[in-house]
Formats: sequence, C-alpha cells, structure tokens
Amino acid sequence: MDTDVIVVGAGPTGLLLAGDLATAGARVTVLEKRPAGLSNLTRAFAVHARSLEVLDARGLADELLPQGTPVRSLRLFQRLTLDLGDLPSRFGYVLIAPQYEVERLLRRRAEAAGAVFRHDTAVTGLTQDDDGVTVTAADGSAVRGAYLVGTDGSRSTVREAVGIPFPGHAVIRSMVLADVRLARRPDDVLTVAAENDSLGFLAPFGDGWYRFIGWHGNRDVGEDVPVDLDEVRAVARATLHDDYGMTEARFLSRFHADERQAPTYRAGRVLLAGDAAHVHSPAGGLGMNTGLQDAANLGWKLAAALRLPAGARDALLGSYEAERHPVGRQVLRVSGGILRIATIPGPVAAAARRAVVGAVSHVAPVRRRAALTVSALGVAYRRPRGAHPLVGSRSRDLPLEGGTRLAEALRAGRFVLVAPAGAPAADLPAALGEVDRAERVEARRTDGGATTLLVRPDGYVADAD
Repeated sequence: MDTDVIVVGAGPTGLLLAGDLATAGARVTVLEKRPAGLSNLTRAFAVHARSLEVLDARGLADELLPQGTPVRSLRLFQRLTLDLGDLPSRFGYVLIAPQYEVERLLRRRAEAAGAVFRHDTAVTGLTQDDDGVTVTAADGSAVRGAYLVGTDGSRSTVREAVGIPFPGHAVIRSMVLADVRLARRPDDVLTVAAENDSLGFLAPFGDGWYRFIGWHGNRDVGEDVPVDLDEVRAVARATLHDDYGMTEARFLSRFHADERQAPTYRAGRVLLAGDAAHVHSPAGGLGMNTGLQDAANLGWKLAAALRLPAGARDALLGSYEAERHPVGRQVLRVSGGILRIATIPGPVAAAARRAVVGAVSHVAPVRRRAALTVSALGVAYRRPRGAHPLVGSRSRDLPLEGGTRLAEALRAGRFVLVAPAGAPAADLPAALGEVDRAERVEARRTDGGATTLLVRPDGYVADAD
C-alpha cells in the first residue's frame, strides 16, 4: 500500500477527514485536481453551532471566530426571526465566515498531522479488490490505499466510478452569483430574503467584498448566458429590495441548485462524504456544515477499521451510513422545505408561509426545535434497544477537572470516559470500560452530574451509566 486512506477532494469535508485520520496515526494521501494555492469557489458562509463545536474539538474554533462575524438571530420570510442565542452550546450563533478561512485552518491541521497532498491530480478511475483500492490519475500515476473516500463534490468522479447513482433533480435554475462591492452597508451582517417567488442572500467576505446569491422566479435564463452587473443589481432589487449601490464585481456566474442523495454511502472499500453523497439548495446554509459532520463521524471509524478484523471492521463502517444517511435525508427535507415555502407563488403558498411564521414565532417548543435543527445541535443517532437514554445523543461540552472542557479532551481524537468527580476507577461500570485504555482519555466532570459517560471521538455518547 502507498497509503492507508486516499481522500479525493480537498474541500472542507476532505480536509477535516484527512486531519482526523492523520491525527489518529493513519497514513493519508489527499488527491486534488486544483493547483496548489487555488482556493475553492466560496459558496458557503454559514458555520453553524454544531460545526463550531466540531472545530472546537480540533482546537480550531477560537482561531476561526475572529475571521468571521457572529449572528445571533436569523431572519426568514421577512417576518420570522429565529433566535440562536439560547442554543445549548458555547456557540449560540451562526458564524458568518467564508469557506476559504475554514479550509485554511483544516488544511494546516492536516499537514501538521502528516497528511500528504497531491495537487493537479485529477482522478480518472479506480479499481478495488478485497485488500484495497487503486486510483488512476490523468497524468498516468496511480495510488493504492486500503480505503478511499470520495469528497469530490456533487459531480464526484469517485461516485461515478463505483456506480453509485445520484437520484434527484434541479430545484432552482439560473441562480445569479456575484462578488461585489457596495456603496451602502446593509443593516444586518447577513441579509436573507426568501419570499414571493424569490430568494436573495448577501454576506460579507470581511475584506470589503460581498457575496450575493439571488434568484427571481420570473427569470429563466440558460446557465451559459453571461451575467453582467446590471442583471445582478436587478435581481438584488427584486429579492432584497435594494442593490446597496453595487459598484464593482470581481466574479459573476450563473448556476443551478440540485436536490440529490446517493442511496448508499459505501461500495466495498470506497465511501462517500459531503457533497459527493448529498446536495441541496442553499436555503439554511446547511451544505458545508453537513459535510464537516459527515467527516467527523467517519474519521474515527475509518481509523479504527484499519486495525480491526473483517467482521468488526465492516460493522463499524456500516454504522457511518446508518447514522449519516438519515441526517442527509433530513437536511434535504429541511432545506427543500424552506425553499418551497419561500418561493412557490400563489395564495396557498402565502397561507403556508403565514402558518409557518406563526407557529415558529409564537410556539416556544417549535421555535426551539427549529433552532436545534438548523444548527444541527438536535442531531441524534439511533439508540439501541435497552441502551441508556443518552446513547446516540450529542454530549454537551462538560467542564472537567483541571479547568478544561470536554471539547479539549476530545482533541486527542480518542474516546473520553467522563466520570463524576471523585469516582474511583474501580467503581466505573464495566460496560463503559470495554474501550481499551490506550484508546481513551479519562476525565472527571465538575458540573455535579452523577452520570458516567463514554463519549465517542465525534462528541456523541457511546455509553452511559
């Protein structure tokens, strides 16, 4: 084997995965078709609370925060405000930060842990057998690894090479995308409008440039038709009711948004994550966040699979799809629901919008559930029958002895056994001690809680007593 795991695609999902694997001691090779130093086209700006927790558990969140702006409430449909300040997290907001800042930190971590990057390497095909996967590239080179993960986006070469379908359809065509300068600063950091057969989004890069994404239902222009600044201004006025004096554009494009999900995330020794496994509309800003959480779920499992016998290995890798496929399906439903309620014209849609706004605005449990869903803090995995009620749920960031937090203990990339303060090791339940001591960190909680938790490397509860 040239490497243990081949990661195809160096976007946020692939970078986080590579860093997790390398931190766990696996040999990782990342293949990326873009030249070195060329950043991804930034479409993602929203880093939601659960993703910030994932970054915090890797020592990166505090460094990212100054690169963005926290937004503690989201306004949807003009009349609905979703308050994020009460989220049960250290991060009671969505951070507006461009995707390239997230990538910069994740890449630095992956390289420091030993991940190897090969740029200008476009994958053209792959073969696999019982022992590994061999990837061929456009330049004639080949790389062989025990496993391969496709994080190469919605047009994934990896997914196509293993014959996994990608059913779905386009939900919005001819969306306008532009990087612009403004003569007038918007009142809000994040400007979102989704109503009356239109969708508009405006967010700052932080360097004087703004990203605008807009769609108006009365325009159906082919994606090969060039975009000019006059059209961008017109779409902004139709969606945001103001073009904010757009004076200059450094990037103009037109694209469409699909709703698609692969029926399976695994074919033998090849797995999919991020946009290679699921894509959806930009409504809700859930795309990059879902991919990051895919990687957090898969990384520790794949690292462990390299050391396990075949039966245990297959069961563990099977749990990745079992846990993350339903989450991907839910994200498609949530994003699609926001989009359809916002953009479908007519009196029925208007009535539906009023009903949604009323329910979320005035019913506290519904409002809280909406915030937990968008932030992904409400994601929980299936609990086996008879297991403790906390199993499968996200663990909150507990304070630990020594003035540290659970997120800091998770930075080792191992399980964390969290016991009540003063509890001797001999008294810990046997079931929670089954993870080998070499694979776990032991800590004592200082919040007064009496429950002992075994927390997985991705921050979810594996067992409790």
